[in-house]
Amino acid sequence: MPEAPSSEALLFLTDEQLRQGIEAMFFAYRGFTADPDRILATMAYGRAHHRAIHFIARCPGTKVSNLLNILGVTKQSLNRVLRTLVEDGLVESRVGQSDRRERHLTLTEEGRALERQLSDAQRARMRAAYRNAGPQAVAGFRTVLEAMMDPEMRRQYHALREAEQ
Repeated sequence: MPEAPSSEALLFLTDEQLRQGIEAMFFAYRGFTADPDRILATMAYGRAHHRAIHFIARCPGTKVSNLLNILGVTKQSLNRVLRTLVEDGLVESRVGQSDRRERHLTLTEEGRALERQLSDAQRARMRAAYRNAGPQAVAGFRTVLEAMMDPEMRRQYHALREAEQ
């Protein structure tokens, strides 16, 4: 039986192999976002709304400043998104108890239902892909994704994962 290529051999990918990987990422992202995009389009929302809803659900009571940091968007951009989500009854914004300048964000029941619907669609797609690829490929995929993150993003990603434990 032929030996699997060593990790050292994988370090020397051709430009063509890298281009194929880049294109695969673009098409995979389109597939990954297609289901939520269809749901959001019926509500005149976009991906920025989805990202905000996702991370508010992951960190209930999070401060606006924390969400700005996670999403890496401008305050003006986030305020526009949050304003519509609050006005439409999906997000509740509360004044901080120790610092009245802070705004703490939580999803309303309606917001949690939308988040479940969006996440269920993505989880189904990922579950099928992971099952098809197998456990070794899943571990490798996660390793590659983390390696592509800038150090600060990786720190935020790990902090988010540790917060849930």
